[in-house]
Amino acid sequence: MLDDLKLIHERDSQDALGVAQKEPDQLSYNFDSSFTDWPTKQFKNIVFAGMGGSALAGSIAVSWPSFNLPFEVVRDYHLPKYVSDETLVIVSSYSGNTEETLNIFAEAKTKNAYIVVITSGGKLAEMAQQENLPTLILPPVSQPRYAVFYGLKATLTITDGLGVTEGMAAELSNCHQFLTDSLQSWLSTVPTSQNLAKQIAQECVGKSVVIYGGPKLFPAAYKWKIGFNENAKQIAWCDQIPEFNHNEFLGWTKQPTDKPYTVIDIRSNLENPRVQKRFLVTAKLLSGLRPDPIVVEAVGQNLAEQLVWSITLGDFVSIYTALLNGLNPTPVDMIEKFKHELA
Repeated sequence: MLDDLKLIHERDSQDALGVAQKEPDQLSYNFDSSFTDWPTKQFKNIVFAGMGGSALAGSIAVSWPSFNLPFEVVRDYHLPKYVSDETLVIVSSYSGNTEETLNIFAEAKTKNAYIVVITSGGKLAEMAQQENLPTLILPPVSQPRYAVFYGLKATLTITDGLGVTEGMAAELSNCHQFLTDSLQSWLSTVPTSQNLAKQIAQECVGKSVVIYGGPKLFPAAYKWKIGFNENAKQIAWCDQIPEFNHNEFLGWTKQPTDKPYTVIDIRSNLENPRVQKRFLVTAKLLSGLRPDPIVVEAVGQNLAEQLVWSITLGDFVSIYTALLNGLNPTPVDMIEKFKHELA
């Protein structure tokens, strides 16, 4: 089915595959950072506030570029108590109307934190403009989860501009050609027999998907989970090794005896050697007790390349899984209905 281009076009009517194909362009996008009021003081910590797809850039930044001061991602209505006028608060909402994030924005103002906004518009953009706050405007995409690299580039533009990092936005831009070349083998025109993304998708249909990563690539595992949830409308979860070996590992050994799951390991040669060994020992001891994992060995010469490679492969896999499920990957009607009911 995944080699039937006409059927793919019919089911992917909003061209999610086309969006995924253009993801490398997000890495080289240049945001307007010509703010005249960048502070000269030193920050003690950074808080990245966002929900859903708008929080994904913060999740990646936990792993790379690895800030030299405390960095926390907050998916909540409230800021941590330690936030002060020495805190950089990056407020991210693609729509600009996310209620949790708007509440965070209001709290950050009461704490006199230094606020920078990432959004495409909405109430958040209006309030930031009223307060004359630095604001990076995201280009239009069909869904926030498809703007993750825009969000990451915006975040690094901010941290580079404030002196928290140096040259990270440029390093991300340098991944553009690498990712462009890499994803050519995942396109819809490449037959399943030669297409890793299509092959993995076929193993995921009709099953709960479980994705594991080490600390460095866990953000990619988390993005795969989001992709299966929102693109394929399919239940999935993720966990991180080594924490996995202290609890969830044992959960595979007994119940349920029938295990309708697909297990995916996202591995990296950049992880701690003990983490790499844990993947191997885990697979050995759980052999016959859970499905053998699909092993995805991240490609790339550095962590930035491995992260963007792994994340984009996951996007293609989850989109192809949606098509196998007979679904349009882009809409998230139930989430929109939930927001309506909540309002």
